[in-house]
Amino acid sequence: MLEIKNLTKVYDDGTVALREVNFKVEDGEFLVIIGLSGSGKSTLLRCINRLIDPTEGEVIWDGEDITRAEPAELRRFRRKIGMIFQQFNLVKRSNVLTNVLSGRLGYVKPWTSLLHRFPSKDRKMAMEALVRVGIEEQARKRADELSGGQQQRVGIARALMQEPKMILADEPVASLDPVLAHTILGYLEQMNQESKITVLCSLHYLDLVQRYATRVIGLREGQIVYRGSQEDIRRMTDEQFKEIYGEEAERVSVGPRREEA
Repeated sequence: MLEIKNLTKVYDDGTVALREVNFKVEDGEFLVIIGLSGSGKSTLLRCINRLIDPTEGEVIWDGEDITRAEPAELRRFRRKIGMIFQQFNLVKRSNVLTNVLSGRLGYVKPWTSLLHRFPSKDRKMAMEALVRVGIEEQARKRADELSGGQQQRVGIARALMQEPKMILADEPVASLDPVLAHTILGYLEQMNQESKITVLCSLHYLDLVQRYATRVIGLREGQIVYRGSQEDIRRMTDEQFKEIYGEEAERVSVGPRREEA
């Protein structure tokens, strides 16, 4: 179980990104976080794995406090927390296989990764991860030769290399068209349902939230303003959604494919 207790983040310029946020996530949930840009979604996800240090509060995972973890202990936590980014966060000049192998950095010695000397079992695991997301034929291509949808698949394969218990996905489909969005979220749903990986995912669009979330929390100005089950969010109309989360919140319908997945 993941427990967020009184989590607050105030940036150096005085911006209050999170204000005493409290919620729990059961193992195996697909929790979607919604809210306007600037509502605190990204900060919240990054506080969970300490890419950003919270100002106050606690992040308790399986009874251990991540917020107080020393570097060696934090490295141990991060091994089991995969992160998927909106802009993919790949090394563009490296090939796909090398990018996927970087998901094992928490398990190997630093010099090993610098020399790209990963064990053969890790290379085999990387190819299996690429097969799982359907792009094994792209393994030797540079990351910047791939489409956006393919790059996000690489990001998912990289997260799989950590053998994660939890995945944090920060608006993973915001830069993709609706068809590709469903493809990428379908992979996350498969990992959630088949591998029992807990997923925390921030999304903007109502159709996607209704389709994939098992539970939803909504943020506004760093505070939780909505909590709902899958059934609750499926009953929410566009008008209600926009009333709570603003005019930026749009319903997505599946449109024509603009690029290859």
